[in-house]
Amino acid sequence: MRLRLMPLVSAALVLCVSGPAFAQEWVEFSNLEGRFTCIFPTPPKVTETTWTSEYGAILPARVYSSTQGQSRYSVTVVDYNPIERLLVEKSWSCPAGTETCQGIGDWGLGYWKNDVRGAIVYATSKFLLKDVKLTHLMWNSQALVQGQEFQLTNNADQSRTFASIYMHENKLIIMEGTVPRGYPPPAVFTQSLGWLDASGRGIRYSTMYINAPDVPKPSVRGAAPPNPPR
Repeated sequence: MRLRLMPLVSAALVLCVSGPAFAQEWVEFSNLEGRFTCIFPTPPKVTETTWTSEYGAILPARVYSSTQGQSRYSVTVVDYNPIERLLVEKSWSCPAGTETCQGIGDWGLGYWKNDVRGAIVYATSKFLLKDVKLTHLMWNSQALVQGQEFQLTNNADQSRTFASIYMHENKLIIMEGTVPRGYPPPAVFTQSLGWLDASGRGIRYSTMYINAPDVPKPSVRGAAPPNPPR
């Protein structure tokens, strides 16, 4: 984990910072375990939690959260790497003859392959079950890692949530920036997401990265120098 103060030098970016008052320096945050980097207004608080996948696997997760005034920022990282083991084990006790017991190659025992393929859509659906109005939904990519982003208005207080969800190295990344009614979008936060390799170096792929079983991983187009050890 690495933290570094990052000055906001672009006037366009400054105008996008949530709220009428803002700090001149945000914190650049790198997390090797989650293979991501982004910026927060303050050093994020880390909360250990779990995530129940669409097909019932209990997965380890962490939430990195920060606030600035009434605005809230968070990145949730769910580790899908145990999914095959967990759902294969779960399939051993399913009723004989059911699809999850059959081990169909395209799906995987216990539907573990489908669980990985549908993780982004499933995570999006959980947002839509809340008391919110969906105002925008689109396919997106961040540094050539595919995902989707959407905007929601909270029906209770009219605050707005700008969320994006990606899957990289079997880590589900859920990025949320929530700002009060009338505030500008939290673009400084939502556009800062980047990816790290196993050595902690920033990377960008040569072609679109799709995190799914049986899909080859693209080559890396470029890499930044490794982060200093901590």
